[in-house]
Amino acid sequence: MTLLVTDALYLKHQAPRHPECPERVTAMIERLHETGLWDRVRHLPARDATEDELRLVHTADHVKRIRSAKPGRLDEDTYVNDCSAAAAIRAVGGVVAACEAVADGGESTAFCLVRPPGHHATPDRAMGFCLFNNVAIAARKLKRRVFVIDWDVHHGNGTQDIFWSDPTVFYLSTHRWPFWPGTGAAGERGAGNIRNLPLPKETTRQAFVAAFEEAVRSTARSFKPEFVILSCGFDAYVDDPIGGLNLLPEDFATMTRIVRSLGVPVVSALEGGYALDALGRCAEEHLSVLLE
Repeated sequence: MTLLVTDALYLKHQAPRHPECPERVTAMIERLHETGLWDRVRHLPARDATEDELRLVHTADHVKRIRSAKPGRLDEDTYVNDCSAAAAIRAVGGVVAACEAVADGGESTAFCLVRPPGHHATPDRAMGFCLFNNVAIAARKLKRRVFVIDWDVHHGNGTQDIFWSDPTVFYLSTHRWPFWPGTGAAGERGAGNIRNLPLPKETTRQAFVAAFEEAVRSTARSFKPEFVILSCGFDAYVDDPIGGLNLLPEDFATMTRIVRSLGVPVVSALEGGYALDALGRCAEEHLSVLLE
């Protein structure tokens, strides 16, 4: 079975008319119920991340700022309400719990329907809808050779910053270029453990998947990962209102199958994706392959 992690607390992080909204998760859950996939997974309860876990990648000042933040905007894009800090701490804990459970060998895959997302959060800054970097904390907690694959339409600048000089983690990102946040050029290589695939908006879905497959396979041959964590954004979907990079829901199945073919455990954590009418289908395609 595949583990699935989610929590009602994730739905309490919200702001009026903001695209990073609770309906993102409820749309996916409703589709998984409709298709019967909800009953085929093993549900793993989320937990709160500990202070020590948050401090694996974030500064003490940053953790304190998020815990004590008053409702409102942290920047132009990123908001908090009374429940945001608690939701973000449980989002981290949900991904960490999934990675720990899969690392223990009970299951080989997990899908974490968590929010707020995380890949833009740097060690000392919340940005891009993200408060804590869920995937980066989980990767560092594993203490294994972790291959972080980020197919969100936006470059995960926070994850790149965190692992810039850490050779135990390889970070691969496919993303639209030029685009927000302006990072992710092909020449950004870290300690040789960063690979960026900046793709123009007109990139066809076939070219996207081909570039993704080549990068995943060639990196795996040289890096020899023991574990994969996916920063699983669905905003490269063709009609996403924020991103859009011409992908169809079935392309997420194809990319998931490529990742699974590496033969190592895979934990997937939700990042972006804002087309509420398509998110359920994207999640269905992704989870179906995790369950294979």
